[in-house]
Amino acid sequence: MQARSERTRRRLVRAGARMFDQHGYASASLEQIADAAGMTKGALYFHFASKDRLADAVQEQAHVVLRDFAHRQREAGAPAVQSLIDISHWLTRALHEGPLVRAGLRITDECTGRQPPVTDVRQAWITEVLRLVCRAREAGELRERLGAEGPETALPAVVCGLAALSRAGADPGELRRRTVALWEFLLPALVPAEHVGRYDVRSASLCPAEVA
Repeated sequence: MQARSERTRRRLVRAGARMFDQHGYASASLEQIADAAGMTKGALYFHFASKDRLADAVQEQAHVVLRDFAHRQREAGAPAVQSLIDISHWLTRALHEGPLVRAGLRITDECTGRQPPVTDVRQAWITEVLRLVCRAREAGELRERLGAEGPETALPAVVCGLAALSRAGADPGELRRRTVALWEFLLPALVPAEHVGRYDVRSASLCPAEVA
């Protein structure tokens, strides 16, 4: 029974992500979401008391897929700078491979200031980027005398900018090319010149971005 309930909940979260992605938080109705999941509104209300709670679940799942990817990177022992490159490529894939991350970001944008706030998936990305920058500094991967706030300011902006490019209609191939070009431009400013060749700016071996 518990396993069936969890499958139903995941199905509703996936349907919610599709509808929030297509119609936005305000316009997506619980009736639309229930229909997309092939369920009744009563079944939806059994798992989620309101649209806010369902939006929270979508945001939380978007955060989970980010956290899982970051965990895999740590388990693989990837250097922090390589993880920064990989996470930017992973984001561009996640934005095209399914609605979950797109919906999470759209909910964040459209629900700014709501009380209580939904999980801020954009802030989760920024926090992970800042954590990796801190790791890179501690590991000596960054150039000496690099400004204390330069990477901490530029790299979160890069991540948010990639999401904006995707929403503006950049296709996956173009976005990937731009991400590669971006890192070819940034790496010499971030790491010692003799270390630039250590990093793979193409991140060709990434796992699929999301499962929802």
